[in-house]
Amino acid sequence: MAWLILGIAVVTEIIWALSLKWAATVGTWQASIVPIILSFVNMALLALAMRDIPAGTAYAIWTGLGAVGVIIGGVILFGDKVSPVQAGFMALIVIGVAGTKLNASM
Repeated sequence: MAWLILGIAVVTEIIWALSLKWAATVGTWQASIVPIILSFVNMALLALAMRDIPAGTAYAIWTGLGAVGVIIGGVILFGDKVSPVQAGFMALIVIGVAGTKLNASM
């Protein structure tokens, strides 16, 4: 169950980071509330996952997949550009996360 919670935390992290850019483009105080609420949800989910997953493992997976997800989301939603070299390094992050998960001690 902890891994599922961590997966939901990763998705929440991606949505949170993308909502920061969205709120900045909208520029209203109501839009600014969205990332604030998501940050609390995000941290709660990560903390909950860390009850059963080592902190370093959970954090590495959360930040790694979150970063890759935000880059992909930025490309899709905001037209951000990604070079082939950046895409290659993103692939290395995903490989590192997969290796971390496969070798997690639980």
